[in-house]
Amino acid sequence: MVYILLGTGFEETEALAPADVLRRANLPVSLVGIGGDTVTSSHSVTVRADLPVEEVTLEEGDMVVLPGGLGGVAAIEGSEAAMALIRQAMGDDKLWLAAICAAPTLLARAGLLSPGTRCVCYPSMEGALSDAGAVPMMDHPVVIEGKLITGRAAGSSFDFGLTLVEVLAGAAAADQVRAAIHYRA
Repeated sequence: MVYILLGTGFEETEALAPADVLRRANLPVSLVGIGGDTVTSSHSVTVRADLPVEEVTLEEGDMVVLPGGLGGVAAIEGSEAAMALIRQAMGDDKLWLAAICAAPTLLARAGLLSPGTRCVCYPSMEGALSDAGAVPMMDHPVVIEGKLITGRAAGSSFDFGLTLVEVLAGAAAADQVRAAIHYRA
């Protein structure tokens, strides 16, 4: 299962484009609400969550996805249940963690990035990654480092989503979705 965490102020493109791409690849996705069953994005799009963060139980092969949006990232960071899931995903090599835009900086602030970890975040926020000892790869739309996947920004949302499909279902599945949506990088 892929769990996409939604806190008030999340960046809708970074959450919903990957959710759509993943579902097109027939991968199970749950939109997870922080603080309620409806969550409003940074651009006033209200989304109904599939379940509250407190009900998520991670199992082998699951992925936790953190969209950006400063408000959404703050909501994730302020949620004890969300932070517990993130710590669990980062500490278990049978789980995946993906973060895009401002969300990788949350990992840096929480001390979850090992020195030398290659990652990317929203341009101008890479200082938080460097301060944590990570290696910002700002010329990449998506970076995979072990079971951690990071994405640059809203403009990278399809690249990010297709990368999630590729690591979970293989290159052929990602290529099939890429062709179906007529995506050209």
